[in-house]
Amino acid sequence: MSPRPNPLDGFVVDPATLRYVGEGLQRPECILAERDGSLWSADARGGVVHIRPDGTQQLITQTASRGFAEAPDEEARFVSGTLPNGLAFARNGDVLISNFGTDRLEVMTRTGETRVLVDSIDGQPIGKVNFVLRDSKDRIWLTISTRTRNWMRAMSPNVRDGYVALYDGGRLRIVADGFAFTNEIRLDANEEWLYVAETCACRVTRLRVQPDGSLTDREIFGPSDHGAFIDGIAFDAHGNLWGTHVMLDRIFALTPEGDLRILLDDDRGSAAGKALMAAFARDEATPELMLACGGPIAPWFASITFGGPDLNTAYIGSLRGSRIPSFRSPAAGLPMAHWHDR
Repeated sequence: MSPRPNPLDGFVVDPATLRYVGEGLQRPECILAERDGSLWSADARGGVVHIRPDGTQQLITQTASRGFAEAPDEEARFVSGTLPNGLAFARNGDVLISNFGTDRLEVMTRTGETRVLVDSIDGQPIGKVNFVLRDSKDRIWLTISTRTRNWMRAMSPNVRDGYVALYDGGRLRIVADGFAFTNEIRLDANEEWLYVAETCACRVTRLRVQPDGSLTDREIFGPSDHGAFIDGIAFDAHGNLWGTHVMLDRIFALTPEGDLRILLDDDRGSAAGKALMAAFARDEATPELMLACGGPIAPWFASITFGGPDLNTAYIGSLRGSRIPSFRSPAAGLPMAHWHDR
């Protein structure tokens, strides 16, 4: 029996076909999509922006923060203050926020009431909370990129202090450690494997999920070195793992066999991108080299989200864009845990 054809065969994104939603967004790093066409985007003003199906939008935050917009310099803008990063929906519709600035996992209602769910582990500060993911059992998976306060200082091939934690039954525990800047994570369709973007290892690692949430059989999935920093990842229904190469601004996919395909390239071999990756290999990457990178579409591609009623619209989150690019995917996205919540 021949394998079913991959819907990504021959597919690349034509930049001319990109459409944009949202305006005036600040650091729309992570995006959640709902069945009604709503988008929820993380926003550096201290909350989320709800973009309704008709295009109108509303900033929802307990207290609007101007720290991002009024930061004294570009480096301070990305390392201090409240920085909502990864998002997930709780079963009741509340928004789980991994706050990269306050170093805690927060829960916010859709009207802005916020509380801290967890900010320490084993009596120690939790570190740079990057991403949050809810599974079908209502367990909450959390990534901590680094225990280093200024995350730009952890952008090194030699720092491996990131970890994955599991919040289950009111308790947070480390289930895997020693990652090179842990970023987004995703579960496959059967929740058998947890896939981890290791930004500073320039690779994706996966681990087998045991019934109690422990992780085993750690292995590299796909190329051992993408030659670029990996930020966000997301599965489509065929089993392709999509992702972003942040700062080099590329959308990639790893086929079920682990083959790498570049679907959109807004860097196009730029001198700035080459200089950054060469410096990184020498452990000499600087904020200035990072900030010199970024294409015109949405600087610093950070995430990929599937939405629309058929899950065939792909949205690109970014760290330095102010709106959200989208395009039609030949493959529907894999529904996230919240997709069938009432």
